[in-house]
Amino acid sequence: MIETEVKLRISNLKEIRQKLLELGCQIDRDWYREWNALYDFPDGRLEKERQALRLRRIGRKAFLTFKGRPLESRSFKVREEFESEIKNFRHFRKILQKLGLMPVFEYRKKRMLLRKDRVKICLDETEAGQFIELEGKRSDIVRLAARLGYSRRDFIKLDYVQMIKEKRQKDYLSSSSKPPSSSSSNSSSSSSSSSSSSSSSSSSISSGS
Repeated sequence: MIETEVKLRISNLKEIRQKLLELGCQIDRDWYREWNALYDFPDGRLEKERQALRLRRIGRKAFLTFKGRPLESRSFKVREEFESEIKNFRHFRKILQKLGLMPVFEYRKKRMLLRKDRVKICLDETEAGQFIELEGKRSDIVRLAARLGYSRRDFIKLDYVQMIKEKRQKDYLSSSSKPPSSSSSNSSSSSSSSSSSSSSSSSSISSGS
């Protein structure tokens, strides 16, 4: 089947949930937690082809999803998707391993599932932030987004894997490029002072101890 969806970044899950209920949306499933893992071959052929094989676990249930290459669309994320429930999670992971597939990326999220007519609505709390995901016909998505106060300019086509990878990379670079501590600066300053004159050297060492 072809899946058409968009994401919208939100700042307050409780407020958007209340707004959805006021618009007549029905809760299909209250808050629950997901564990997700992307699988690929050692040569990364699925990622190179912009395809995805996802193993998802929700409580005791597990699902395998294949996502095809994204189709051309200016505002929407559109791609082929097939999903099936897995009865024996542990055995299925072994099957994937025997086929040469391995987990290459893991992430978790907290989700609430709602519906409004033909639109599937997900409220998501993720490592990359809080989002509302709308899935359905393009016209229905645009209409519901407008009632929530959003336009096409707010639509996000990226998936959570892309956004979480980007955030982890930024966090890593930020932690790797922290400025030196004040003690290091003082130490450098002291060394510089000591090379200029012996009397100032004595003063710097004395004040630093």
